Amino acid sequence: MYKIFVNDKPIVLTTKVEQEIHFKNYLLDTVHLGKVIKALNTSSLKEARLIHKDENKLLKKFLKKLPNVVAGGGKVFNDQGDILFIYRNDKWDLPKGKIEGNESIEKTAIREVTEETGVNGLEIIKPLETTYHIFKRNGRHRIKITYWFEMKTSFSGNFYAQEDEGITKVAWLNKEETTEALQNSYANIRGLI
Repeated sequence: MYKIFVNDKPIVLTTKVEQEIHFKNYLLDTVHLGKVIKALNTSSLKEARLIHKDENKLLKKFLKKLPNVVAGGGKVFNDQGDILFIYRNDKWDLPKGKIEGNESIEKTAIREVTEETGVNGLEIIKPLETTYHIFKRNGRHRIKITYWFEMKTSFSGNFYAQEDEGITKVAWLNKEETTEALQNSYANIRGLI
């Protein structure tokens, strides 16, 4: 099962057909994705479920429905165990960004964290789950596929919020502050934390 978010409402890719309660079932092969996105954005529908019989083909078939944007990002810890957050578009988020050229996804994640926050000395500890969300750019829907990595750093310098990317604040948040920030964040990010 996979979840692709439209804002904070999921499109669930699954092989199981269940009775509709606060969600709607669609067949993956024949679904009009634009109508599903519109329904999630404009109705009380809590989620949409796209059904396909072959679990191994769910994600591959779905990703062919819209242009893909590949990104890398980091859940970065400092020596005190605080997590690095950015504040963008009035929401708390983790730093991430699009892959450039033929760089590896690991290089993308490290580069983007540094560009968006000014934090350097990053070391990847392990990969985390991949997240998916649908966004609209220039009138067209796209799927952002973000590969996340747990990272650590001993960085203690000044932050540099990448304002041209809409970032207005960068902060290390402790456990309590993280819990509070997640109240004003995205479902994908809450799932990573």
